[in-house]
Amino acid sequence: MSQQNSVGIVAPQRAHFNEPIALKSGALLPGFELVFETYGTMNTARSNAVLVCHALSGGHHVAGVDASDPTNVGWWDNLVGPGKPLDTDKFFVVGVNNLGGCYGSTGPLSVNPITGKRYGADFPMVTVEDWVAAHARLADHLGIDTWAAVIGGSLGGMQALEWALQYPDRIRHAMVIASAPKLSAQNIAFNEVARQAILSDPDFHGGHYAEHGVVPVHGLRLARMVAHITYLSDSQMGEKFGRQLRHGEHKFSFDVDFEVESYLRYQGDKFASFFDANTYLNTTKALDYFDPAYAYDGDLAAALARAKAKFFVASFSTDWRFSPARSREIVFALLHNRRHVAYAEIDSDAGHDSFLLDDAYYHAVLRAYLENISV
Repeated sequence: MSQQNSVGIVAPQRAHFNEPIALKSGALLPGFELVFETYGTMNTARSNAVLVCHALSGGHHVAGVDASDPTNVGWWDNLVGPGKPLDTDKFFVVGVNNLGGCYGSTGPLSVNPITGKRYGADFPMVTVEDWVAAHARLADHLGIDTWAAVIGGSLGGMQALEWALQYPDRIRHAMVIASAPKLSAQNIAFNEVARQAILSDPDFHGGHYAEHGVVPVHGLRLARMVAHITYLSDSQMGEKFGRQLRHGEHKFSFDVDFEVESYLRYQGDKFASFFDANTYLNTTKALDYFDPAYAYDGDLAAALARAKAKFFVASFSTDWRFSPARSREIVFALLHNRRHVAYAEIDSDAGHDSFLLDDAYYHAVLRAYLENISV
């Protein structure tokens, strides 16, 4: 990768917290660790910090090249760096692997201090609210009283929204991209199919597969294949694959005939090689449970009344999993409360994954908003 406009080679850092954290489920998690990366320099006023929240399969490695693996480029590297829309010449950017993650933060792969074995299925369920509470501990650790902005796409956008609700005085701008105030029944259904694929895998062993020396590869593979379909638009899949045959003819078998089948199997195999099944189960449930309006009889405007931050909300035209209509729900609820909100509905044929791509118009809109954040 070219080092031009890159944050360069980066290495993860660890923060250990000895104080227990009370989770929304009622469980109490003892001391925990968060793995994070930082890019740019904190100014003397400590007013230029931006938190990047990751989506389902993301993590702390947001930008630059991993010091231990030169092929591992940050998942939002096209957005974060010197001179890029999230400009590290201006901002001090923090990426963190969420509590319960599988990239080094305390989670199902960690050793339970009580048993001396990996937590596995015994790791308590965590929610978006719990992640944000853990983020706040990290902010304290870094000496950050207030974030200039919290930004995220998809599930990361839910975290940015929750930051504005849980800590309204600790965030100046919330940037919610390709997200929703809660999942639709259809989205919950997709998540449940993915979970059942994992739970029904013979190698799952009730979530304690590590003790058996196996991984529920088949379940993880199928879960990712199902999810990946929802991340792409029909038009994009048609353009990339259409009905192209893998071997130029019908094989009249259940092996790969069509290129799209080959693509989905590749994505499933790749995902199953590095992601933890228990983390996947927990994270999809966190998605399902998130609903700020739940405690307000479904009234989103009432739920968002306590937010003080200015908002940037963006959606993508072909995103059918987190459609523009869902972003507009957030916008209308904020306007009802006379909050400052900028909204962009971006024309893209890439579906939900649009928020990860290097789209000129999308990046120009982000750049314009971020340039107007004073630090």
